[in-house]
Amino acid sequence: MNQRQRVEFIQRRLQELYPQTPIPLRHQDPYTLLIAVVLSAQTTDKKVNQVTPALFALADNPADMAALPVEQIQAVIRPLGLAPQKARAISALSQQLIERFDGQVPDNFEDLESLSGVGHKTASVVMVQAFGQPAFPVDTHIHRLARRWGLSSGRNVQQTERDLKRLFPVGAWARLHLQIIFYGREHCTARGCDGATCEICRTCYPRRRPIPKPKRKPTGGRP
Repeated sequence: MNQRQRVEFIQRRLQELYPQTPIPLRHQDPYTLLIAVVLSAQTTDKKVNQVTPALFALADNPADMAALPVEQIQAVIRPLGLAPQKARAISALSQQLIERFDGQVPDNFEDLESLSGVGHKTASVVMVQAFGQPAFPVDTHIHRLARRWGLSSGRNVQQTERDLKRLFPVGAWARLHLQIIFYGREHCTARGCDGATCEICRTCYPRRRPIPKPKRKPTGGRP
């Protein structure tokens, strides 16, 4: 397959596997989505969804969150890891939303990325999932699979994002972002597929040989 054929097959097969793409992070509005995405750094959506109900019971808007002591936020989100940094970011960005944006989450990249703890990937998720704006957030799953499937050189996430935006139509970005994540979690995992195991890898690269597994060293005493 050439790259165009791979692109067409991948898009068609992902649509067949995942015709519906529910947003994995539970939220009620752009603000709670923003907080959930900030919390999701270096952890799983499942763990975030276990923690956010308790956090949002205390504060589900910028004013209430900014009023909470950072230590209280940190105590609630401690199970996620990086709790001190995330608690400070959540407190600071909530205060910034009040002071600079009348308590509303901005719907543009420049303002979103000016908030504490909000990088381009976080802003992209909020833009596409909260506001329906064209964006193609690239997480570790997407970065890994784009390289494995020959869609990007994989030098960095910025290059991967540019390559995917060039290859796929704008109207498919929001759906594909989640479809690739779902597929990477269920079928083409970092350890479960070596580039020649899952259906898409086998179809795109039928002659690719599996990576030999290292031989296990014998254990026990002398025979």
